[in-house]
Amino acid sequence: MKVRRLIAWIAFSGVALGGVRLAAGGVAAAGGMAAPEVEATAGGHFQATLASAADQYYLLQRADSLAGPWLSVALRPGNGQALALRDPASMARRAFYRVGAVPLAAPLDSDGDGVDDYAEWKKGTLGNPFNPAPAPASTDAAIMMSDPVRYEKLAHRDNFPGAADVREVKFLITGANAAAPRLYFLNTNIHQYHFYFAQDVLNYRSDLTTFNNETYFSDARRQIAGSLIYYPHYRGESGPEGLYAMEFWPSDSVGFGHVRMAYNLVSRALPWMDRRLAYHPAGLTQELRLESEATQWAGAAIDRISSSELFASSSYSVLNPGVSFGRLVLGGGVTAVTARDIVVLPTVPADLSRVAGIITAAPQTPLSHINLKARQNQTPNCYLRDALRDPRIVALAGKNVRMEVASDGLLLREASAAEVEARLEGLRPTAATFPGRDLSVGVIRPLSAVAFSASSSVGAKAANVAELRRLLPTGVSPDGYAVPFAFYDAFMLENGFYAYARLMMEEPGFRADPAVREARLSAFRALLREGTVPVAQRSALGATQAAFAPGVGIRCRSSTNNEDLPGFNGAGLYDSYTHRPDEGSLHKTVRQVWASLWNFRAFEEREFYRIDHFSAAMGVLLIPNTDDELANGVAVSKNLIDPEWRGYYVNVQKGEELITNPEQAVIPEEFLIASLMGLTRYEIQHVSYSSLQPTRTSLLSTAQAWELADRLSSIQNRFRSLYNAWSDADFAMEVEFKITQAGKLYIKQARPWVD
Repeated sequence: MKVRRLIAWIAFSGVALGGVRLAAGGVAAAGGMAAPEVEATAGGHFQATLASAADQYYLLQRADSLAGPWLSVALRPGNGQALALRDPASMARRAFYRVGAVPLAAPLDSDGDGVDDYAEWKKGTLGNPFNPAPAPASTDAAIMMSDPVRYEKLAHRDNFPGAADVREVKFLITGANAAAPRLYFLNTNIHQYHFYFAQDVLNYRSDLTTFNNETYFSDARRQIAGSLIYYPHYRGESGPEGLYAMEFWPSDSVGFGHVRMAYNLVSRALPWMDRRLAYHPAGLTQELRLESEATQWAGAAIDRISSSELFASSSYSVLNPGVSFGRLVLGGGVTAVTARDIVVLPTVPADLSRVAGIITAAPQTPLSHINLKARQNQTPNCYLRDALRDPRIVALAGKNVRMEVASDGLLLREASAAEVEARLEGLRPTAATFPGRDLSVGVIRPLSAVAFSASSSVGAKAANVAELRRLLPTGVSPDGYAVPFAFYDAFMLENGFYAYARLMMEEPGFRADPAVREARLSAFRALLREGTVPVAQRSALGATQAAFAPGVGIRCRSSTNNEDLPGFNGAGLYDSYTHRPDEGSLHKTVRQVWASLWNFRAFEEREFYRIDHFSAAMGVLLIPNTDDELANGVAVSKNLIDPEWRGYYVNVQKGEELITNPEQAVIPEEFLIASLMGLTRYEIQHVSYSSLQPTRTSLLSTAQAWELADRLSSIQNRFRSLYNAWSDADFAMEVEFKITQAGKLYIKQARPWVD
């Protein structure tokens, strides 16, 4: 059948998602018909509005050029009134459009399935004029999602790098190597694997190996397996919040032709789409494939978005979900806030004492110190753009609130003082604890002589680094010395500091007022930094200092008996310092480390957990200091997104800019490296690139990232054995590492990951 009359063709270029620019010549009418009005919708979609007749239906067609081929993207029957036809695919790139009028008495069969367009349109969700797939026999599948409610019914929640607990609907295209490919949306609550859907619903009769060979990693594939994922907190420069991304298995090198096929089928099955709809390359394999096919992509009317753009444009992200109660404190709170406060901060702070909840107006990373503490302490933590100006927050500032950090958004309401206290007491231990400290070891030992079991005398940090030294090749981890707890204890006794601390804690106002407590602890630390180190300990520190190579600085790292432990990492509680060659006796810097045991944030943490302050002890790990690294980072020996696939989560930053305590508005690189059944051992999925990089490139080469993954695997296995955690499926290690000026991987420390 032929279109009875061609009403208009329209040349259109999308200069931005919110704007339309007509190409030279604009709209041309044919057959004496008035040209339709064209515009971009608020969501960035092309829309043509025209006068309609009740005996016709109307097709909106799109092409990459005026030469075609033309693809029908929208259909609506006429009603004698103005009719709007909208392309469900968002037009961020150049495209050409035309509108055709087709008699209802002589309808077309656009998808060639033997059923005419109008008959399929009348079937609603059971028909799709642009998809030759037959209507499914059950609710296990759909060939059309007629509205967002239908999408939500088919969607399940899943985690992806950069986005937790978002909605996903999987899809399968059969006949990808044929002239008429067929699209099916899975009820993803029932069918979470494409293969079992193909077996159970489409009567696929081959085995899993055959299915995988026909579906993945080949340009001659017969099936295409993908997902349509909704990112609700994406906020572009214009248009409504939220984005739907078409994605594929990250290690699957999906070529341009198959992406275009899927995008055209999926977009035309979403007639309601009013958000940005874009192809999202989910891993490095797909990013490289896209770059290699740049010429084909340049002329294609397919919107696409990179991971860095997608996640940098998020207005909200969940770092640690949960519910809490506390007083809502705006704009400050890095000192003198307590476990009864929910803090709203302009940046990600370097230091933060125990609080009830955290909201930052600057993006965070999962491996920052404050989020490590949030996970350990069951503290809800999120990023919210413009948090300090958010009307919900401003209205409740200074009041007790209930805060819920949820996947779909931040929820706040006013709460009572009783709710705050009930929440606090529900988290605190009921009895005091007294961490063990072995004071029988009275000598500084080289790490070669420090066993893993020696943590009771030197702290877990020193004992774990000693274990790294035995596990990893020479030069990949630090060598040095461990100063035992007995040195700290002798120092405290020599100066009467234990007695001083007891009197300080009994002073009026110390317990009741956090500001008084913070000030008194600050004054106490000043005394500690000037205290007298006993002669024997001072002499031993001097001899150890002399054992380091001349001109080499000594990094003095805190190593206590209440950090770096399974279930309690103590991230950021204590301070480490570097002793420079021109700073005289080493004992001066070691005193600074000992003094940090009485940091306000450390005191608050111990107080919350009812840890006896006088049983706490500080050891010191002494290692050569190295400056001018190319990059530094934190990694977890676990796939935080999908534990079913072996993987490792990594944050890394350029130079010496800290990951754990970042400066304001500095964004680190964030990625997942995992074994994902691809053609290479590992696949890298980026969430963000470092804001300090002049170009959007990784700070680690592929070889360095793979070496890091291999080292993490070894560390995971060794420490799982040492901690006797083989039955704990969630066990993982968190490591700090750097890339030296020579481009070598150097692993600085390892401690159990607290999840």
